[in-house]
Amino acid sequence: MADVCPSRSEPTLSFTQGLILGQLSVVLLLAAFIKFFIFGDPPSPEVVASIRATDRRSRTLAHKKSILSLRETNALQLVQNPALNKKHVLRPGPPTLTIGSILSKTYYKVDSHQPESLDWFNVLIAQTIAQFRSDAQHDDAILSSLSKALNGTARPDFLDEIKVTELSLGEDFPIFSNCRIIPVDEDGLSFGTGKAFDANMATREGARLQARMDVDLSDMITLAVETKLLLNYPKRLSAVLPVALAVSVVRFSGTLSISFIPSNPSNNEPAKMIFTFLDDYRLDFSIRSLLGSRSRLQDVPKIAQLVESRLHRWFDERCVEPRFQEIALPNMWPRKKNTRGGDETISDVERSMSKAKGVDIAKDVREEARKEIEAEAHGGADRVPDSLRYRHRPRADEEFPGAGSMPGSMPGSMP
Repeated sequence: MADVCPSRSEPTLSFTQGLILGQLSVVLLLAAFIKFFIFGDPPSPEVVASIRATDRRSRTLAHKKSILSLRETNALQLVQNPALNKKHVLRPGPPTLTIGSILSKTYYKVDSHQPESLDWFNVLIAQTIAQFRSDAQHDDAILSSLSKALNGTARPDFLDEIKVTELSLGEDFPIFSNCRIIPVDEDGLSFGTGKAFDANMATREGARLQARMDVDLSDMITLAVETKLLLNYPKRLSAVLPVALAVSVVRFSGTLSISFIPSNPSNNEPAKMIFTFLDDYRLDFSIRSLLGSRSRLQDVPKIAQLVESRLHRWFDERCVEPRFQEIALPNMWPRKKNTRGGDETISDVERSMSKAKGVDIAKDVREEARKEIEAEAHGGADRVPDSLRYRHRPRADEEFPGAGSMPGSMPGSMP
């Protein structure tokens, strides 16, 4: 049989039709990306706050679980190998005023004491913040500091100079309430709830007292900046995109935790105050954005989500448990190097007295010269005033009556 060549199938689409179809698919994908990724509706603030609170709570529980497991491992090693307990460095004895004595002397019962309102503390904090805002209105120190911080070495190359266009420190004040004292161990974990507090055992376990208070702030604290996005590829300043961004803190509510760590003179460690926020806080922002110069894009939702997420991460990494801020406290006992006021020492007093004495001498000299001039005018040129006679420089024979004479010898006598 003769070989039959298979018939070649013709393409169903021409080259032009395939090109058009490919371009349409790219355009559709780009449009879907812009619509759902950039201009898509963001989730509600309640949903976002709930998701973030769940994440923070899971991190806190994981941290506590790791600490408890580490304690169990150390306790098990001490039981299995008692020699480790002998080599363990002994802690110094408890101070004279323990937690139990402090609580009893201040009449504070941890189990039954009612939370305090802190109205007086709110008034003091409000006065401090009001003074801070008043000073900021008459001085550009805050603006200059913000400009230096934003345009520091950490600014990337694709950003132009960042200019602060608006700064508002708000008008309301934070309200502190529901303050209570809670004993915690050396790792900051609270003791078991539902059991009576044993001050003696807590002291042996290295416990300390911690003050917790609720904080609530509803205000409009705003910082607005503007800059330009620089496209340096394929060549420098290939394109420039103006960007304006305004971030406002509209609400903050949470639990502030403050505790005091005594000093350790043996290690030359000063007393410290540490503060942190519990993971149940809520921080709401209002973010406005503007992109472009002619055809502008206003309030892009994705930009707001990125900025808000970055701000929450910055806050979590610094002062949300298990992280905390530590402030070293100065020594309260009076010291010479800390003395201020009354800086006028004895040498300063002597210098001031010498200066006053010099002024008096100059005044006497001027008065004496004036009298001499008047005497010359009345008595003539041949009359030598007494004052000038005494001021005449003595000759050598007048100054030393006997040449070569020793002190105590008579004039004219030879040694």
